[in-house]
Amino acid sequence: MEHEPSGVLVLAGTPIGEVADAPPRLSAELAAADVVAAEDTRRLRRLANALGVEVPGRVVSYFEGNEAGRTPELVRALLDGSRVLLVTDAGMPSVSDPGYRLVEAAVAEGVRVTAVPGPSAVPTALALSGLPVDRFCFEGFLPRKTGERAGRLRELAAEPRTMVFFEAPHRLAEALAAMAEAFGADRRAAVCREMTKTYEEVRRGPLAELAGWAADGVRGEITVVVSGAPPADPAEIGPDELAALVAGREGAGQPRKEAIAAVAAELGLPKRDVFDAVVAAKKKA
Repeated sequence: MEHEPSGVLVLAGTPIGEVADAPPRLSAELAAADVVAAEDTRRLRRLANALGVEVPGRVVSYFEGNEAGRTPELVRALLDGSRVLLVTDAGMPSVSDPGYRLVEAAVAEGVRVTAVPGPSAVPTALALSGLPVDRFCFEGFLPRKTGERAGRLRELAAEPRTMVFFEAPHRLAEALAAMAEAFGADRRAAVCREMTKTYEEVRRGPLAELAGWAADGVRGEITVVVSGAPPADPAEIGPDELAALVAGREGAGQPRKEAIAAVAAELGLPKRDVFDAVVAAKKKA
């Protein structure tokens, strides 16, 4: 009779800036882990030193470049009964950071997965933004190429939930300008910079205004929060907007037929009208 794996995978949040924000359990897990998989082993050592913790377990790197190759090795350790701790440079693993692939593989092998809740830039920026947070979606980093970024933003133009993006400081002005073009210059947003750090700054205002501010250059870790689209009058929604609403749902994983039906029901329109708008958009592409 086969026994269930006795190892456990622990996903631990790490500070996004202020070391004192580290959850108390992080120190205990660092001291107890058989293996610590870290996005940057040097940053891990600095964090452990700041926390006054010795890391007796084996420390290995686990980042985007070696994630696919190292995952099987870590799964084998879990199946052998090891306690594996996964940490990234800042925030929670898997949130635009390494982690998902390892969690998926561990779950497939029946390994227990647990977490040490900790800081994350996403809810922190939402709380600071001053924008509605009852419903939101996380979009991560936008595509770097201009055309791909514009296409993604067009899909999100009618998204009613508050949106959260990560962005590199040297691309911030360009990204904000693209958002202003896709969402409207007056759409409210907030740029949260260096959260919890010495030079923390939150800029709030219309997208066009924020794009002008960022044109002078911005440094640090950036999270952008953008308000969702206001409720639209179905009579004023054109075919392109209908197609964009369907595309947004498809991008979230909903089958096209279901997306068309959902958009039609939401707006009180015949499904045929929405279907025709999608077909017309495909012909234009």
